[in-house]
Amino acid sequence: MNRLSIVLPAKNEAGALGTLLPRLRAAQPDAEIIVVDDGSTDNTPEICASVGVQHLASPYSMGNGAAIKRGARAATGDLLVFMDGDGQHDPADVARLLERLNEGYDMVVGARDWSSQAGVGRGVANTIYNWLATRMTGHEVADLTSGFRVVRADKFREFLHLLPNGFSYPTTSTMAFFRSAYAVAYLPIKAAQRVGKSHIKPLKDGIRFLLIIFKIATLYSPLKLFAPASAVFFLLGLANYAWTFSHGGRLTNMSTLMWSAGVIVFLIGLVSEQITALTYRRDA
Repeated sequence: MNRLSIVLPAKNEAGALGTLLPRLRAAQPDAEIIVVDDGSTDNTPEICASVGVQHLASPYSMGNGAAIKRGARAATGDLLVFMDGDGQHDPADVARLLERLNEGYDMVVGARDWSSQAGVGRGVANTIYNWLATRMTGHEVADLTSGFRVVRADKFREFLHLLPNGFSYPTTSTMAFFRSAYAVAYLPIKAAQRVGKSHIKPLKDGIRFLLIIFKIATLYSPLKLFAPASAVFFLLGLANYAWTFSHGGRLTNMSTLMWSAGVIVFLIGLVSEQITALTYRRDA
């Protein structure tokens, strides 16, 4: 039997943990449960103590990704379950994820439907991420940003150095598993409305989500991002040359600049592809 560890990153989520932790303990009585307290100022420690779960404290907030990494290092189980501490995820779904994992997968992700999205804006953004990741990997990605997942601990720890300290650890870990040819599956789940106030800030995190789109590409295959960009510069240069030649019979500096930019971008993509390959290389 594989031992199970459940890791919950939490920052001022006492309102949700008071209800969630007893339900989680009842659903998985033999599991190691670790609440990674990301600098909370509420009574999270007391709630953890009352339920008898491990409380891993931080003197200040390091970010959601940092909490995941600290929890993964502290966990002793062969299988790791990551779920949010805000009450969105149903403890009963842990057994469903584990059952799916036992079919031969290395990671199983709880995929939210449209009704489980936190607003229309977040739903549209996640749909775009899923589409892009599907195109990049060649595999269906049902929910790229879901924080509810079960993984094999040894494989997940291979990528701890890649995970950001802030948000988007689900994106990074998912793309890393696909890149390394580890089997990933998705299981439909229903996510409830979170308890308390979200830590996501629309303006600041909107820019962050935009950067995630580029990160998706560079994590999996940079050349798939740089090659089309290079082609765009080349075609723009060609179009500009056709225009200037037909109207003035000459080649301008702008066409030369665009062609040069196309070559440079393509070469950067080649170098990035090699760096990515080295990043995911496993020593025997």
